[in-house]
Amino acid sequence: MGRYARLESALELGRLMERHYAEALDRRHLRPVAWVNAGAPVELLRAMDVLAVYPENYAAMCGVRGALWLCEVAEGAGYSRDLCSYARISLGASLSGPSAPYEGLGRPDLLICCNNSCGTIVKWFEALGRLFEAPLFVIDTPYVHDGLPGHAAAYVAAQLQELIHWLERVAARRLHPGALEEALRLSREVTLLWREIRSYCRTRPSPLNAPDLFTHMAPIVVLRGTAEAVAYYRRLRDEVRQRAQRGVGAIPNERYRLLWDNIAIWSHLSRFYYLFAAHGACFVTDTYTGAWDAVPEEGDPIESLARVYTTIYLNRSLRFRLGQMEQLMQDYACDGFVMHNNRSCKAFSLGQPSARRRLADATGAPGLLLEADMCDTRAYAEGQVRARVEAFLETLAGRAG
Repeated sequence: MGRYARLESALELGRLMERHYAEALDRRHLRPVAWVNAGAPVELLRAMDVLAVYPENYAAMCGVRGALWLCEVAEGAGYSRDLCSYARISLGASLSGPSAPYEGLGRPDLLICCNNSCGTIVKWFEALGRLFEAPLFVIDTPYVHDGLPGHAAAYVAAQLQELIHWLERVAARRLHPGALEEALRLSREVTLLWREIRSYCRTRPSPLNAPDLFTHMAPIVVLRGTAEAVAYYRRLRDEVRQRAQRGVGAIPNERYRLLWDNIAIWSHLSRFYYLFAAHGACFVTDTYTGAWDAVPEEGDPIESLARVYTTIYLNRSLRFRLGQMEQLMQDYACDGFVMHNNRSCKAFSLGQPSARRRLADATGAPGLLLEADMCDTRAYAEGQVRARVEAFLETLAGRAG
């Protein structure tokens, strides 16, 4: 069936991420290093000249390279195999030091996490705090069932003010309002660019497939609020827009357009998605890479950050998420959908069997629910996955027939 159409921007992405992780290991910059989760308000750290490093993103990168041995290191230290594979990879790498992929992440000076994605994050960062004897700040976000009540936003905003005072004391840094406004401005721009890039997948054929989206989402997570991320996404936007205008598809002979739900299967990023691409099936949209497209509002920066980080996708109700998926199916003209019942991520996977039935009823499109894991290859049954994917593709072919 031919090969994927490779993005030229991928080379720049590699250099960008390499520089970021090299900086985390280079202690000559004299900036405090904070390990944070993907749901932490990183713009505050940018404004206070604190270097933010993401163990989640590092774990995903390790997962692509093969990280089972890091999981086993953590398990050997007493951590359960039932624990999130990101957490096990992070803890295994921390215990392995420079022998870990990319020479590891070094040592954090402080830890900041927000429980807007799951409760495991907090326990994971507590374990890192004990391991490195580093101070930890936890931000608590109320669950958003429908809209965000004013008192809930105020509750989170108060914690962000407390975080500022904590950083002033623990990291000896000061917040400059102008720097925070600039970080928020850059976040707005990079978020709007990422939205625009994803929107070009509405064209037929789609200029991007799931592996492209999963790979190129990295800067919006780890470099959010920076000029480097803006420059990178402008370049990527131009390349993707040109593809869309010229009718260049991410895969040859696109026949079926699909929605993906949940985190990528990093350990099989090429092999798994090629099972679909080989039959002309392209994942044109997903619920994962859109989780970082909330645009910070104009006005009070602390209130804006409180709203953005409290209303992220995983902190919303199943009804909200179903509505989002229905809209994506419609906007991107999807013929079907695939849900990754991710053994590691309970927050993303909870309710998927019910969601699959409801989404199929609402859209009339077939859906496949696959059990696997984002990084732990022991939870990926190659033969079973292939058989179920082939049966799903036969269903799509029968409907199109």
